[in-house]
Amino acid sequence: MIHILRRAWLFSLVIAGLNVCAAVAAEKAPATLLVKDSLASPNQPVTVEARLVSKGLMTSAGLGGEPLELVAYGKVVATAMTGGDGTAFLSFTPKAQGVIPVQVRVGESPRVVPAEGQGQLAIWERRNPIVAVEIAALMEESSSRGPLPGIGLKIESERKPMPDAADELGKLTQFYYRVVYVVTQTTGSDGFQASEETRDWLKAHKFPSGYVLVLPPGEHALGEKIDALHAAGWKTIKTGIGRSKAFAEAFLQRRLEAVIVPEPAKGETPRKAKVAKAWKEIRKKL
Repeated sequence: MIHILRRAWLFSLVIAGLNVCAAVAAEKAPATLLVKDSLASPNQPVTVEARLVSKGLMTSAGLGGEPLELVAYGKVVATAMTGGDGTAFLSFTPKAQGVIPVQVRVGESPRVVPAEGQGQLAIWERRNPIVAVEIAALMEESSSRGPLPGIGLKIESERKPMPDAADELGKLTQFYYRVVYVVTQTTGSDGFQASEETRDWLKAHKFPSGYVLVLPPGEHALGEKIDALHAAGWKTIKTGIGRSKAFAEAFLQRRLEAVIVPEPAKGETPRKAKVAKAWKEIRKKL
């Protein structure tokens, strides 16, 4: 009888412990991790920017004080804590060239359920030629929604790519160019979300891997970023392929090459800009 009571007591303790663990787990908040792409050279430090936000139906807020881990080459290469707005900066030194997929994940946390986000590192030699491509130049216009804006485009999953854009850009990047995809977040939007949406759209339509550059709103943002990249040693960014007049002018004002595709309306072509009616003509213009 004593043995039976003892077993019942131990069984009750196990059940109670499981209930406590379940209650603790249930209190953890669901979260989403978003990651921006980064650009660096081999054997030089690179910083990956990630943001952890609560996953809610109506709103999302940054989750501060949470541990994040950066996984590259199959191992954890950096750790950091999120700040008050949920953003963390994880730094390490990559070795190999190429566009490297990375993962950021939540570490051991008593408050947040496990979550992870994906990003890319563009690890290129500074002597490699780089072409910047406006995302709008890769997408067809939508007859139901009117023409696409230039920079300032919000990615929409139903947008179809322009004919031959993925194939022709693939040929450009196969042996020569590295590609920077340029998208500008709309006013009030999240640059992290714009980065993820852009990567997803490019992958879905089989575009070559590259560095997704998200710009803040503002007509001077692209020009200022070109200047900053040149000052940082990325002087081989000399060519831009875009759809909008503003995109082309940011390159032309710096005496760089700009190609507009498809052919814009009469009077919308900036002086000295090259024009391609379709992506099949792009390589002849470079």
